[in-house]
Amino acid sequence: MRKKTALIHGHHHDDAMGSISPPIYQSSSFTHIGNDSAFRYSRGGNPTRQNLEELIAHLEGGQRGFAFATGMAAITTVLMMLKSGDELVICADLYGGTFRVIEQVLSQMNVAIRFVDASDSAAVKAAVTQRTKMLYIETPSNPLLKVTDIAAMAEIAKAHDIPLVADNTFATPYWQNPLAHGADIVIHSATKYLGGHSDLMAGLVVTRDDIYGKRIKRLQNTIGAILGPQDSFLLIRGMRTLGLRMEAIEANTRVLAEWLKDHPAVKKMYYPGFADAASKAVHDKQSDGYGGVITIELESQQKAEEFARRCRYFVLADSLGAVESMINISAQMSHGSFPVKERLALGISDSLVRLSVGIEDVEDLKEDLAQALA
Repeated sequence: MRKKTALIHGHHHDDAMGSISPPIYQSSSFTHIGNDSAFRYSRGGNPTRQNLEELIAHLEGGQRGFAFATGMAAITTVLMMLKSGDELVICADLYGGTFRVIEQVLSQMNVAIRFVDASDSAAVKAAVTQRTKMLYIETPSNPLLKVTDIAAMAEIAKAHDIPLVADNTFATPYWQNPLAHGADIVIHSATKYLGGHSDLMAGLVVTRDDIYGKRIKRLQNTIGAILGPQDSFLLIRGMRTLGLRMEAIEANTRVLAEWLKDHPAVKKMYYPGFADAASKAVHDKQSDGYGGVITIELESQQKAEEFARRCRYFVLADSLGAVESMINISAQMSHGSFPVKERLALGISDSLVRLSVGIEDVEDLKEDLAQALA
C-alpha cells in the first residue's frame, strides 16, 4: 500500500455499522470483567485513539503507535524512559520546548545532558559514553534545518545498545521514515503538518519494536497525557489529506526558496534543498522531499520585526505546518527559552525568521514577501 492510499485506508472502518469515517467513542470507561477486554478505561485505551495509533504506526513502518495530548507530552513521555544517573546525548539545534523540558525537568532528575552538533557524526560518536542511555535527534532541525544522517546515528546507537529517537515533525512520514534508516523511536508534533489545519494539538510516537513499545505504553498509561477521542478523530481526518498538502507545500516552498536566495534583504538562507553538497546528499538519501520551512536571516532585529508585521498572508504565529503560511521570529518565539549566549552560539540570531509555507497561491505569497521586505 503506497503512502497516499495508506493515509486513506491505513485505519479501520466501522465494521459494525459500515461507517466510512471512524466512530468517535466518547466514553471514559468500558464494560469489562478482569482483563477480558482491550478497552477498560480510556486513559489506557480508547478505540478511536487506537485507530489513530495504528494509522501512524503503519505510516512510519513501526510496530506500535501512541497518541498524546500535545507534541510536548509525547516528547516528555519518551524522555521519561531515562532515570537518575543516565545521560542523554541530544542535538544542540532543537525545538525550544524540547530544550525547556530538558533544562527544567530532566536536569532536576539528575540526568546528564550532552548537547552536540548532530550533523557531525564524529562529534556525536565522541559525545556518547558508557553512561549514555539515549541519543535524540531532529532532522531537519528547528529552526536552522540542519540535516542529520539517521543511518549513521543508528549505527552509533546500536554500538552502545541505546535507543535512537528521531523527531520527524518537519519531514512528516510522507517524506521521511526514520525507522527505515535505523531509528528506534519516532516522535511527531502532530499539531503541525499531520493535523495541518491549526485546529488541534496532538503528539504521536512510533516504536520500531514491542520492546520499546511496552515501555512507552506503560509510561503513556501511567503519566496519562493521552489524546482524547474527539481530537483523535480530527487528526485522522486531517491526515487523510497529508499527501496532497505536503506536495502542494513542497511546490510552493521550492518556488519561494529560489526567489528568496538572491533577494538583497536576505543575508542568509537555510533550506535543505540548498544546503551544502554533503548535507544535501545525506538529506536526499533519507528523505523524498525538502519540506515546507525556509529560515532566513535579515539585517537586524528591527528589520525582522518590521518584516513580520508587514506580512499579510504569512500569519505571525508560534507554530508551523498548517494550510496557512506562518512567520516566526525564533529568538522571541519558538526559541525564546534558550539562554541568549547559547542561542547566539548556535546561530539563532535576533534577526532570524522562520517561514512555514502553506498551500495558498504561490504568487500571492511571493507578492506578500516582496512588499514586506521592500
